[in-house]
Amino acid sequence: MRRELLEPRPGWQQQMESIGFSYHSIDGVYWDESRCYQFTADEIDALESATAELHQRALDAARHVIEKDRYQEFGIPADLVPAIERSFAARDQADGSGFSLFGRMDLSYDGTAPPKLLEYNADTPTACLEASVAQWHWLEDARPKADQFNSIHEKLIAAWVRLRSANAGRPLHFAAVSEEDSPEDWGNLEYLRDTAIQAGWDTVALPIDQIGHAGIDFVDQQNQPIEILFKLYPWEWMAREEFGVHLPTSHVQFIEPPWKMLLSNKALLVILWELFPDHPNLLPAYYESAALGSRYARKPKLAREGANVTLVDGDRVERADGPYDDGDCVFQALAPLGRFGDDYVSIGSWIVGGEAAGVGLREDTSAITRNTSRFIPHYFV
Repeated sequence: MRRELLEPRPGWQQQMESIGFSYHSIDGVYWDESRCYQFTADEIDALESATAELHQRALDAARHVIEKDRYQEFGIPADLVPAIERSFAARDQADGSGFSLFGRMDLSYDGTAPPKLLEYNADTPTACLEASVAQWHWLEDARPKADQFNSIHEKLIAAWVRLRSANAGRPLHFAAVSEEDSPEDWGNLEYLRDTAIQAGWDTVALPIDQIGHAGIDFVDQQNQPIEILFKLYPWEWMAREEFGVHLPTSHVQFIEPPWKMLLSNKALLVILWELFPDHPNLLPAYYESAALGSRYARKPKLAREGANVTLVDGDRVERADGPYDDGDCVFQALAPLGRFGDDYVSIGSWIVGGEAAGVGLREDTSAITRNTSRFIPHYFV
């Protein structure tokens, strides 16, 4: 694993905008092809196998939480528990009622030590467009003779095809915050919607605040029932919306499903370490910091994009601001990120349709990966 510096392609901005990646320069520099990362095939195999293994262990942890009734540790409202249990039991049913499209694990990896799980973004992962189509276009232009760990696009379409086989004729709705409020979220939503259209679905997109409720049904702006809803919007936020009181009795099939609340909460890290201590791809994690001494990461259970994460390394403390200070936290052992020059790199490893599907890299001068961290393309030889 090594970093290479290179000249960006002429006109790359126009190419990115042509695929819907309009937010490529949000906050100044987001997509950054002045550098890239090279891996060996063995290193890619290590990332792929670790991702597949961690996903299975996360399912084991979710099953344990359900069987042992440990929802309180996750702060999950009691009225949503039946939906979690129904959807988890239905994961493999032919009608797709427990269907999960995707998730992204954030890993620490430097090409030497085994990859370590930092967290699992299992409910509302973003940077999907960047990791799939955008960096593939870069590869074709910049490293045409090389390969890339990236079957994200193909696996997304295949997953939608499987779901449609049991739901032919039903509409598929997509919802997120509006494009004005978050160009990044809306760009990811439209990309995922496009993969569903390529799989043969009829789709409707709407801002999340335009979802209404009529009788026992959720409805869209045209007062049409919402039967299947892909929502790029966290479950805990959905519960706070005006329609949230109706979630426990809703007949809507949600993607991601309710059981993903167990994987997207950082309490999962504590459960994983309890069930699989000394696992080579896991870090010690607890609800208190005492067992970790003076070296640990403090992470709010429901924080996103590095917000309110604190890294403590003896007398050195690094902290990211954010809106999650009042939430419950977990404490995880430090896993030093790969460092190249003045930058730290983390790896987002994608699960699509239950399978490892590819990686996207984020780089920052901070050891905390944030929503402003730069996206860097990769290839392998």
